[in-house]
Amino acid sequence: MSTLARWCYRHRLLVVLLWLGMLVGLGVAETSAGSAYNDSFSLPNTESTRAVNLLKSSFPAQAGDSDTVVWHVNSGSVRGTATKARMTTTLDKISKLPEVTGVTSPYGRQGAAQISTDGRTAYAQVNFAKAGEQLAASDIQRVIDTAKAARTDGLRVELGGQAIESTQQPSTSLSEMVGVLAAAVVLFIAFGSLIAMALPILTAVAGVGTAILTTGLLSHAISMGSIAPTLSALIGLGVGIDYALFIVTRYRNGLQSGLDVPEALTRAVNTSGRAVLFAGATVCIALLGMFVLRVNFLNGVAVAGALTVAATVLAAVTLLPALLGLLGTRVLGRRARRRLAAGEVLAENSASGLWSRWAAVLQRRPRALSLVALVVMAALSIPVFSLRLGSSDAGNDPSSSTTRKAYDLLADGFGPGFNGPLQLVAQAPTAADKAALTNLSTRLKNIDGVASVAALPMQSGSTVGIVQVVPTTSPQAKQTSDLIDRLRNDVIPVAEKGTTLKVYVGGQTAIFDDFASVLTSKLPEFIAVIVVLGGLLLMLAFRSLLIPATGAVMNLLAAGASFGILIAMFQWGWGSDALGLGKAGPVDAFIPVIMISILFGLSMDYQVFLVSRMHEEWLHTKDNARAVRVGQVETARVITAAAAIMVCVFLAFVFGGQRVIAEFGIGLTAAVALDAFILRTILVPAAMHAFGKANWWLPAWLERTMPHLSVEAPDQPLPTLTPDSPTPQPESTTRL
Repeated sequence: MSTLARWCYRHRLLVVLLWLGMLVGLGVAETSAGSAYNDSFSLPNTESTRAVNLLKSSFPAQAGDSDTVVWHVNSGSVRGTATKARMTTTLDKISKLPEVTGVTSPYGRQGAAQISTDGRTAYAQVNFAKAGEQLAASDIQRVIDTAKAARTDGLRVELGGQAIESTQQPSTSLSEMVGVLAAAVVLFIAFGSLIAMALPILTAVAGVGTAILTTGLLSHAISMGSIAPTLSALIGLGVGIDYALFIVTRYRNGLQSGLDVPEALTRAVNTSGRAVLFAGATVCIALLGMFVLRVNFLNGVAVAGALTVAATVLAAVTLLPALLGLLGTRVLGRRARRRLAAGEVLAENSASGLWSRWAAVLQRRPRALSLVALVVMAALSIPVFSLRLGSSDAGNDPSSSTTRKAYDLLADGFGPGFNGPLQLVAQAPTAADKAALTNLSTRLKNIDGVASVAALPMQSGSTVGIVQVVPTTSPQAKQTSDLIDRLRNDVIPVAEKGTTLKVYVGGQTAIFDDFASVLTSKLPEFIAVIVVLGGLLLMLAFRSLLIPATGAVMNLLAAGASFGILIAMFQWGWGSDALGLGKAGPVDAFIPVIMISILFGLSMDYQVFLVSRMHEEWLHTKDNARAVRVGQVETARVITAAAAIMVCVFLAFVFGGQRVIAEFGIGLTAAVALDAFILRTILVPAAMHAFGKANWWLPAWLERTMPHLSVEAPDQPLPTLTPDSPTPQPESTTRL
């Protein structure tokens, strides 16, 4: 690392120009090639996927997206002359728009059932030529504008469906800007220097920008959801600013301790830079652990996230040293530069009195404080026992959105299950199979939880039949999920018995139900993989068995408490609607997987920065109590400042209007805050005080066989201290 630091210092202008050239080149390439994000789910060996594949092969014309135009009259009936004429004209215009293959009107014979029993609500089905993710936003917007133009004082017109939903998602650019500005405020308070404040932000933005542009190009080769760049920005800004913060802090400390610019820079990269490299590797491993789940949608997210973290690490250990070399001592505030010019130096790694006093209190009462912290974490984790995975739909959209209004109108007019019908797709090659399918359709009408059944007429010569089943409950309700299981396990097998009939339960509701089931079944395996891999890295770095075990337990505690807060807000609805994030509903199925991978990586970051300083002191003094105390005191302020920055970045995404992103924002905000201010400030040091020298024990046979991986710089000299030496107390300063 020292060689890299010296090279970047000597060629600092070249390094900056190389980064600028790379950003410009990637920007031009991405603008030229565009992106190919794809939100389709691929769930091999599930019934819903078999149903989709059967439909695509048998009815390719129906493979496009199907959305709805919903209208409601405040008085009278939608069959009224004026309303009928106005909406018929509107639907004719929509049918002639690009990418629209047809419109099924409630005023025609085929759509006679598309008017509610009270006559005040009706809907038309708009069929597109392509799937929603393949349609141009401009084509979808033309449909929206044409439909909305029909509104009058007594006539409400709203739109729903996946294609419409995709155009209603607000941009996260404002959230990113707010997060960066909030982080800038924290950095300025910490550093007291505008230049020092700007460096971590510039470094993070360069890393994130590079990664997002590269991700856009990779989307042509790898299946990636449209959520990937937003998640990458959320993760990258948080870790990127933090990684740069650690290096800038060590560099400033080196300058104020009397080192010249090249030496301070080399030492900062050779110490904090190593920790950044190690921490970034743990985050990447945690993210790439999602490949264990074998879900294409998540594989793309994992690649995008890991790429972003890797880019921010690269920026922190190359671009940042180059910028520091160009700026020299100007990263210090004026007062610090005057003090340095006068020959006044401060002890490197000195810490504030507040954290010294807290470390002393913790050392005296580790059990009592640990008990309080554990009670808090346990109480916050209680909602986890009611976790229910599912999928957000239009019913969770903000109440002001057209998709939410269309959803509510359909639910009021046709029943709560109308927004999530089940599609039974059947292979019926013989006459006996067709008769069995007809009997099944008749029997379904008497099944609990079924509101209505409609069997589509089979075309002459066709062997594939479709039966639409509307549940009595909403798509997100547990009763709907129970109905899917009952149909698959009890009702359909009876109908298939003695025939070659094969019936698959499909439809959007069934797809998301299968997605939740697949992820739930693989979640323990996924957690085990990232815990074991993270533990092995910590064991290699710190030559200990207890430190990896402690880190794993703390990560699980942070996950439990943060999920508890997430569930209370979004599943129980404690404040989600007030924040404009829609009403209560199940937690999106992929949230736990992605959040756990990010959370474990970020938690490992703090564990590395905290324990590496303790390990450094332990190697020097062999005094566990002092090592824990010094490590806590000298890293507490930078860890809490880094956590405050992450909280600002993550929290900013909560108010962007996208429920899924808000779930990540709330969950990660809670996780980082709890991790930094409870786990690393109380529980980890308290546990290490209790374990004593056992913290650093490793069986001799294992020590001999394990490769050596050092987080600390091997040539970093330490001051001569005795076990009884007091922790240094500096004068008051704005420095971290």
